[in-house]
Amino acid sequence: MEEALLDQTRLPRHVAVIMDGNGRWAQKQGLMRVRGHEKGTKSVRQTVETCAQLGIAYLTLYAFSTENWKRPKIEVDTLMKLLVSSLRKELPTLQKNGIKLQAVGSLHQLPEKAQRELTEVMELTRENTNMHLTLALSYGSREELTTAVKLIAQDVVTEKLAVEAIEESTINKYLFTRDLPDVDLLIRTSGEHRISNFLLWQIAYAELYFTNTLWPDFRKEDLLQAFKNYQDRERRFGKTSEQL
Repeated sequence: MEEALLDQTRLPRHVAVIMDGNGRWAQKQGLMRVRGHEKGTKSVRQTVETCAQLGIAYLTLYAFSTENWKRPKIEVDTLMKLLVSSLRKELPTLQKNGIKLQAVGSLHQLPEKAQRELTEVMELTRENTNMHLTLALSYGSREELTTAVKLIAQDVVTEKLAVEAIEESTINKYLFTRDLPDVDLLIRTSGEHRISNFLLWQIAYAELYFTNTLWPDFRKEDLLQAFKNYQDRERRFGKTSEQL
């Protein structure tokens, strides 16, 4: 599919991606699962660059969930090393495309080396304004919401916040994603049809797009097809077609 077939005025503002299928891709090739994660970094680069070139303002990638810590130690260690090396390697790409890197999740759980590398790249790109790239790392939406409830309760107890003043916008301010708009399009690869504890609050009115393509095989054409599918839908936000 070609970019010319897309309506440039109707692209999603915030795209979120569940990058699934690295392990299965490797197994199909007769390789160790970690090889799939390595191969998947190429799909990350192409997705990030394509979104930046199209003018997508916000891109959020589900890189590592709170549940992923339960995986075999060798796989987790490899993923953390891959994170560090990828951040270092992709910095020129981020700078060239004017991309600001951010991260959400329980970042304190990451290894110190990963935390340092992440902080450094975020600092070096903080003035970039072309696109906001957010990595969800050690992230779980239920943990995020639980943390928000605790912080709100604490502010109510200390009288910094009145109960009657709590509304949707208040909750947004206590989330890890407080600086991000709601998701317009959520993409999940690998054929799975579930959300896996990702941005449960933020995808309330997102369009969901599922593809059988495994993440290491996800290319620019696949991303453009997801955008075309998004544009073929009618987003009503509770209204009728006649009201739009």
